[in-house]
Amino acid sequence: MSRIAYDPVKDQFAQIIRRFRFLRTIFYKILDLFFLRSWYIRKLLRQYGSELDANGEWKLFDAGSGFGQYDRFILRQFNNVSVRAVDVKEDYLEDSRSYFNREIESGRISFYQEDLLEINYQETFDFAICVDVLEHIEEDTKVMKNINRSLKSGGYFLMHSPSIYSEEDADGDESFVDEHARPGYSKSDIRKKLEGSGFNVVDVAYTYGTKGHFAWELIIKYPMLWLNKIKLWALPIMAIYYIPVLPLSLLLMALDIRDDNEHGAGIYALAQK
Repeated sequence: MSRIAYDPVKDQFAQIIRRFRFLRTIFYKILDLFFLRSWYIRKLLRQYGSELDANGEWKLFDAGSGFGQYDRFILRQFNNVSVRAVDVKEDYLEDSRSYFNREIESGRISFYQEDLLEINYQETFDFAICVDVLEHIEEDTKVMKNINRSLKSGGYFLMHSPSIYSEEDADGDESFVDEHARPGYSKSDIRKKLEGSGFNVVDVAYTYGTKGHFAWELIIKYPMLWLNKIKLWALPIMAIYYIPVLPLSLLLMALDIRDDNEHGAGIYALAQK
């Protein structure tokens, strides 16, 4: 669901929270609460990472770590994991290094600026995640092959991306759409690409179905439009707006994650080497 232009707004918030650790923690919690993709990703990580963690030390590769949202969850959820997080944006990485300085010192996580098209790890990791990244990369199958090569035999790869149904989110407003290499993936498309990259597909499912997409419109799309147009003047309006809207949206999201969506604006795939 990164197809909508809330990234500039997130960047503005990142500037505000950069100097204050507690504000960044709140920011992470808001991302986890408001973005349904995070609900799906965290659910799958719990399900498939718990067995790895129970067996001792293991390594996870965060391919496109962004603000480090999932890294925080992974480090808090699992005791025996070590994370290598990479991104192309050095400012994001610097912010993450500052926030995770204790975990870096203990060796639990590291942050590096790397291009996923150029990575060359050899059977290093037990698990890899790539959340809302592949849609930005023209040579996405090359990235998938690079990640496959980086995994140990039996290692898992979990990705999320906008789906082919996400184009409706723009509503004809080009200022509301990020630059993507493709509109999104279908189930058959992502399955074919993963299998062609050497993976066995475990599960593919649409996210942000009818209920989840409506919730996303209520708590993300319309508020972000207000912030894009009237900036911080929108905050008092949003505070009142969220009082009735947030509980309803969270209920819709909880229902969406339990549905077997026939279509949806997002898609995840879990594959195994």
